[in-house]
Amino acid sequence: MMALLIAVCGRAAAPDVAPARSVKNLKLRVSANGRYFVDQNNQPFFYLGDTCWLLFQRLNREELDEYLKDRAAKGFTVIQAYVLRGLGQKHPDGNSSLLGATPFIDRDPARPNEEFFKNVDYVVNRANELGLVMGLVTAKSWHVTDHPEKVFNEKSAYAFGKFLGERYRNNAVLWFPGGDSAPGKYEAVWVAMAKGLKDGSGGTQLVCYHGQGSTSSSLWFHRADWLDFNSIQSGHNFKSDSYAFVSQDYALTPAKPTVDMEPAYENHPTGANQPRVDAHKVRTQAYSAMLAGAAGHGYGSLDLFWFYKEADGPFPKNGFQHWRTAVAYEGTRQVGLMRRLFEQRPWHKMVPDQSVLASEPGDGPYRLVAARGEDGGFIVAYTARGQSLSIRLNKLRGSVVKAQWHDPRNGTWKAIGQYSNQGVQEFVPPSHGEKDDWVLVLDAMP
Repeated sequence: MMALLIAVCGRAAAPDVAPARSVKNLKLRVSANGRYFVDQNNQPFFYLGDTCWLLFQRLNREELDEYLKDRAAKGFTVIQAYVLRGLGQKHPDGNSSLLGATPFIDRDPARPNEEFFKNVDYVVNRANELGLVMGLVTAKSWHVTDHPEKVFNEKSAYAFGKFLGERYRNNAVLWFPGGDSAPGKYEAVWVAMAKGLKDGSGGTQLVCYHGQGSTSSSLWFHRADWLDFNSIQSGHNFKSDSYAFVSQDYALTPAKPTVDMEPAYENHPTGANQPRVDAHKVRTQAYSAMLAGAAGHGYGSLDLFWFYKEADGPFPKNGFQHWRTAVAYEGTRQVGLMRRLFEQRPWHKMVPDQSVLASEPGDGPYRLVAARGEDGGFIVAYTARGQSLSIRLNKLRGSVVKAQWHDPRNGTWKAIGQYSNQGVQEFVPPSHGEKDDWVLVLDAMP
């Protein structure tokens, strides 16, 4: 049974908006042009993922509700978690489960433990009720590679994938075999699991592959018929470059949606005596990814990765914060503001276009980036450090252009003015500095 352990820390930050309605009947598929996700009514779906890998093992039901409601209120649409990340109460990565039930009876993947999966049922259903799609990584690489936790071969991997696909085919779920690893010599096992998911769900659910850091699933499987979209893990450091990865995937054929589901985690260490990943880094990756053509973006923090609690150890020496502190990090609110900004326009009809910039964009993760509406209705450009932006206005339709600055820290707007649609116009941000990022939004006036 699940232990009812209640932390004594303060509650999570107050929600921003009312939680979304249930998505249990949501059926996601890829858009006709292969660039983004749509529902069964062909309405665009913005992937904004939060990472709580041990969701099924570390939360009692009170904590689960608190966490999910907070994420729904902040604008997240997907919760990224592992189905299997350890076979016993003590996980290989050092955490202990609250759930006194192993995933498999006698470590046999042909014998799923109903008590364990009833808890998975509850969590998936509760998330869906609160408007959240589950992005489920099927199993950590330990369970496939040569490791004491290994349980899968090609046959059992297919059977497990089929079991999951059948069990959750009526839920809003996205699937990620791969377990944070390159396929390597185990490729046949992971592919078998992917095909089991497809067969189990009757082909009604989308399947991807979750590789290791500094890779995209496109590296191995872009043309695979079972791979519906690409998943990027750009890395957990200040050099992580979502724009470069997304741009690479965007250029591939056939077109498939791509999402950096694991950019730099907020509060993640970057080396001895080095600064930890901050909200500015989170924002730079989120805006750069979207302007490079992503179908959404992922978010994570070091602490929610494990759902860290005060009694856990020896993690405090690594700077872990309690999960209730982590859910209120600046970046968690700011990625929701990012989604809100893009959804104010037809973001799914946005195309990356660096030729919009008359400024030298530079390179690396802090480059200037820009995209425009495919019909010339708007331009969005991002400056990571408050550099000036010179824009070729003729990329917009019409004779008049309305210009505004958007503050990605708090979601506020600062009017700039209206301009005649001709030539190149320079826009100087309200502030300039290493952490002073700004979003320039230009709209063609009717």
